[in-house]
Amino acid sequence: MNFSDAVTLAPFIAAILVAASIIVVDFIAPGRKVPALAVTFIGLALVAVLVVLTGHDGKFTAFNGSYVVDPLTTFLDVLFVSIAALTVAFAPDYLEERKLPVAEFNAVLVFAMSGAMLLAGSADLLVLFLGLELMVLPGYVLAGYHKQDGFSTEGAIKYFLLGSFSSAIFLFGLAFVWGLTGTTRIAEVSTILGSIVAGAAPLSPGLGMGLAFLTTGVAFKIAAVPFHYWTPDAYQGSPTPVTGYLSVGPKVAAFALIIRLFGQALWPLAADWNVVVMVLAALTMTLGNLVALTQDNVKRMLAYSSIAHTGYMLVGLAAFGAGKIQGMEGLLYYSAAYVFMNLGAFAVIAAIQKRSGVTSNLSSFAGLVRREPGLALLLTLFLLSLTGIPPTAGFFGKFYVILAAVQAGGWLTALAILAVLNAAVAAFYYLRVVVYMFMRDPVGDIPVMPHGRLVWTGLAVATVMTIVLGLFPSVLLDIVGNAAAAIG
Repeated sequence: MNFSDAVTLAPFIAAILVAASIIVVDFIAPGRKVPALAVTFIGLALVAVLVVLTGHDGKFTAFNGSYVVDPLTTFLDVLFVSIAALTVAFAPDYLEERKLPVAEFNAVLVFAMSGAMLLAGSADLLVLFLGLELMVLPGYVLAGYHKQDGFSTEGAIKYFLLGSFSSAIFLFGLAFVWGLTGTTRIAEVSTILGSIVAGAAPLSPGLGMGLAFLTTGVAFKIAAVPFHYWTPDAYQGSPTPVTGYLSVGPKVAAFALIIRLFGQALWPLAADWNVVVMVLAALTMTLGNLVALTQDNVKRMLAYSSIAHTGYMLVGLAAFGAGKIQGMEGLLYYSAAYVFMNLGAFAVIAAIQKRSGVTSNLSSFAGLVRREPGLALLLTLFLLSLTGIPPTAGFFGKFYVILAAVQAGGWLTALAILAVLNAAVAAFYYLRVVVYMFMRDPVGDIPVMPHGRLVWTGLAVATVMTIVLGLFPSVLLDIVGNAAAAIG
């Protein structure tokens, strides 16, 4: 590795060093959260600065083109750092009440973030897979972080087993593509596939098999139907701050993988894979919303809601596959909006569950406005944004992906109509929580517990971003436009 490579990889290297520093600080001051939190936030701030400085001026590569820093990498890395910072802010109150170590949580989370960052800048199939594994392995640890909780252990085991299977399936697909193209570089794979398509040669059985394996593998990672069944148990069993992270971090990273792989390496085969994406989008948002209607546990309801949001994001990918760059812009905008509104919702749930023994059943939210009016109002905002009510970030996220689908025409118009109908269905189960908070009497005597400054600070950031991205969408549109343009 030369100096130029080190400069290009500086944010990723810094993220690894931050995770290691948290562990060292915990050795020096074991069990003390303040030093660990200070190192975490200072480190994440440094990583964010390096991301902006590294990516502000053009496109750079490292290791002979295996890793690339472009506007897409920069946008995704800033989003990953935001996810990590907000999760770290929301977690300590919940973890300390259950006597779970904060420093170890932070270190594992930052390691997962570093994997997502490596994945976002991958320009080689092998680096892409390494980044994926570096991201998901810490996720398995986080899902089972509450070792004394049987539900947490059960969810982690299911997540680990199905995640391992999907990684193996994905690797098989990469092997087929590598074997038939003779290269692992994403740009070279695209060129070779383009020449095959230009020669009017039919899709070979080997490439067809590789495409099927790759699609199946990434469908597991984003929890697309019918590869979604690990999600509800993993989300419900995990500690609530972990559930918030799992609902956004791995999902956005998996879409980064899809963008690099399908939007670049396999772009010449877009006519073949886009049909599958359209079917997955329709099934995912429809089944996710319909099953969410039947849930009485809010965490489980948001798990199925997360599946439905995957479907909306796939609509943007399908529009991009049909040749509309607006589809990719909508997908990236939706990703940013979804991060803040969904993390905010889970942060409120974690705050309500601060006292050990409080469940996430709907009954726990009854009369919340009388006990904690601030949390009730914030959760209402986040749920309205998830529904897609203007003027929130969630509204414009849905608007841009649906508009791109309509502009693409053909079957995508029908997909856009289906997305609108699904958004209407989703309003029922989101607003049902609001009804419980404002119009139902509390069940039992649930004492009000104080919440730390970090929780309120994180909620303030999520609230501001949810409102600002809704009132002033142009703030982000230019950024996602540059990021989407870098894919070509």
